[in-house]
Amino acid sequence: MPSSVIVGAQWGDEGKGKVIDIFAAKADYIVRYQGGNNAGHTVVIGDDSFILHLIPSGILHKKKICVIGNGVVIDPRALLEEIEMLKGRGIKVDGRLFISEEAHVILPYHKLLDELKEQKKKKIGTTKKGIGPCYADKVARSGIRIIDLLEEDTLRDKLRANLEEKNSVLAKTYGADGFEFISVYNEYLDYGRKIKKYICNTKRLLNDAIDAKKRVLFEGAQGTLLDVDYGTYPFVTSSNSSAGGASTGTGVGPNKIDKVIGVVKAYTTRVGEGPFPTEFDDLLMDKIRQKGKEFGATTGRPRRCGWFDSVVVRHSVMVNGLDELVVTKLDVLDELDTIKICTGYRFGDKVYDDFPSSIKVLTGCRPVYEELPGWLKDTSGITDYSRLPVNAKKYLKRMQYLLNTKIVLISVGSKRSQTFSKGV
Repeated sequence: MPSSVIVGAQWGDEGKGKVIDIFAAKADYIVRYQGGNNAGHTVVIGDDSFILHLIPSGILHKKKICVIGNGVVIDPRALLEEIEMLKGRGIKVDGRLFISEEAHVILPYHKLLDELKEQKKKKIGTTKKGIGPCYADKVARSGIRIIDLLEEDTLRDKLRANLEEKNSVLAKTYGADGFEFISVYNEYLDYGRKIKKYICNTKRLLNDAIDAKKRVLFEGAQGTLLDVDYGTYPFVTSSNSSAGGASTGTGVGPNKIDKVIGVVKAYTTRVGEGPFPTEFDDLLMDKIRQKGKEFGATTGRPRRCGWFDSVVVRHSVMVNGLDELVVTKLDVLDELDTIKICTGYRFGDKVYDDFPSSIKVLTGCRPVYEELPGWLKDTSGITDYSRLPVNAKKYLKRMQYLLNTKIVLISVGSKRSQTFSKGV
């Protein structure tokens, strides 16, 4: 595993935190390359559960180096809270965490604008953490970067200009109060002082590590179907959560990445608004939601649940260039008599086997299903592929065939020990 990318191949919440934690054991560097604290990666170690929003999951392994790349947008307060949480639980952070000088900073007006826009217009399902408005400023070339927090004059000039514009928008468009310059300025200068020891040229750090044959693991947040280009636009996040974001979000060229691994649930979930062709009816929704503990790690919102959608994952295989797949939460399907797999979408007279770009088609289509018999046995204690029920193996083999991508790892619970390699 010289350099590998791990991405979610559905709408996020696939269990990437646990998978990254497992692969991190063999890595030297673990790198977060996009998103912000709108994402939550959960790792269960024994009886302890850790929920990480910004710091890579590899921080839970001793002596691993963790990097937050330039493609991430950072709320300094949330970052410092996460650092203190880890230190309070006996995890060493200093000397192991490095933050890109070029990552953009989430400011108070980003969070307020996020919330007000969500209230005023058609809902996207944002977490209201200021992620979208921060990325918008980045693209508009008016953003404030981590390096600016270390330069008083630069921060002063940029913040004054931004507050003049943002306060006007808040007042005229939303009838909301703006922000006072001096309080925000002093607050963010203080953040800069507190995180200065973590800030560096991470582009150089990572490229030097790869040149020295170190093993680097890139972790994505959210999932491919939330990618701003390849997801169910506009019901997406504001960054490239697909594998391509690993290069743009870290400064490591694509020719230095050796493998891309996708993570999928044995069924499908999504949080927030947007089309979801294979969504369950209310009765099955509640059953799977409770058994799978399908509530957001960041927001606590209940996730929408549905049958496994091979159209979605084939799309992810293509746009990410997936080499391998990890299947999580197989055990959640243990009690079902019949299990369905979506193989296409019917809209009018047409059947789509490729993922359509049209939200109209995705919203109005009817899924085409195959039905497979369930296994009706508890798989949560299984630690070897050979011991899986016959029908569980058939289900996995059918998924692998439809996706034309090898399944290499299977998870049947939240603990590290509840994971095993696939034997076919």
